[in-house]
Amino acid sequence: MRSGMQERLHFLYKFLHAPRQLGSVTPSSRWLAKTMIGIIPWQQMHNIAELGAGTGAITRFIPSREETGNNTLLFEKDPDFRHQLRLEFPDRIFYNDCLRLRLALHNSRLQKLDCIVSSLSFRNFSASDRTLYIEQIISSLKEGGWFITFEYFPQMKKDLIQHFDILSVKWVLLNFPPAFVYICRKKASTQVKQADHIHPSVDVISISQVSTER
Repeated sequence: MRSGMQERLHFLYKFLHAPRQLGSVTPSSRWLAKTMIGIIPWQQMHNIAELGAGTGAITRFIPSREETGNNTLLFEKDPDFRHQLRLEFPDRIFYNDCLRLRLALHNSRLQKLDCIVSSLSFRNFSASDRTLYIEQIISSLKEGGWFITFEYFPQMKKDLIQHFDILSVKWVLLNFPPAFVYICRKKASTQVKQADHIHPSVDVISISQVSTER
């Protein structure tokens, strides 16, 4: 396992070679990870996917199979990151292409996911891949399933609101750059067209609201 400094330098090196794929010069902060993960009722989660696991900044806060008995699928395109993730999280199931999420579920003998946590912004994809990305997420989540994602500029909301109830939007200042976190749940099929009436507020996660790690 790399040290924190080695991890950040390796991430920066990868960003310089593929900036669109990574989207940031540094891994997500633990405050961003806690904001994304802390809301999830883990005892009710059986099948989980993390998209864009990177160096494991968020993965480390997802309970292990030993703790909760869940199945966790990790998707990471970069082979170096994926190799390091395999070493650190041997109980997880690994795939390289989130645009084939449904196929991954089939190969893992899973029907639907209870939760998807994604570090991939819509800006990471071309228009056609963005459509496929959303379709794969929608078709893979059970009704009422959780979808939690973030971005640095508030542009995803209009797309998310078509398919999800946005429970809250949190602005995490203790991340570089600061990030907007969307806490969503998939609508029942009969509710898809009611989305335009939902206007979630934005909560700012300040220093005083964040617990420190010793």
